Amino acid sequence: MIDDEGGTPRALSDAELDEVEARISDWAGRQLDELDIVDAVERGEVGQRRWFIRVLGESKDVFSIWLALRQRTLLYETYFIPAPEAGAASFYEYALRRNLELHGLAFAIGEEDAVYLRGHLPSEAVTDAELDRVLGSIYATVERCFRPMLRIGFASRFAPR
Repeated sequence: MIDDEGGTPRALSDAELDEVEARISDWAGRQLDELDIVDAVERGEVGQRRWFIRVLGESKDVFSIWLALRQRTLLYETYFIPAPEAGAASFYEYALRRNLELHGLAFAIGEEDAVYLRGHLPSEAVTDAELDRVLGSIYATVERCFRPMLRIGFASRFAPR
């Protein structure tokens, strides 16, 4: 699974990537058919090994999980929340403390200082069970953390007027 040079995952051949791509596509289609929380599944442009899974939540009404299959890793992420308007220290402290409890997933700062949930796993480790774990972990983290982080970073919008 891991090569001898620096502990990086082994690069998959094109044929192996095709197999993993088919596995992810089949899994995503089943999620759309079987789970009420999965609202849509779309593919990236032709030749890209990308998927967009639209998820219906409770704390956050809708979010998309992006999967990108690469030669060595499957990357997954979701846009979580914009950069905080206020209370940045408390906001980022909350995110970093939650990172300690997450498995295979972490809060990260991305474009325009927005906060994302991101993770990756070796491409050859992609199984239905791992994809279920990814979807479940992202869903549970969004449900658990979105409202607290919204209240910390955007407190003025919740203050009585």
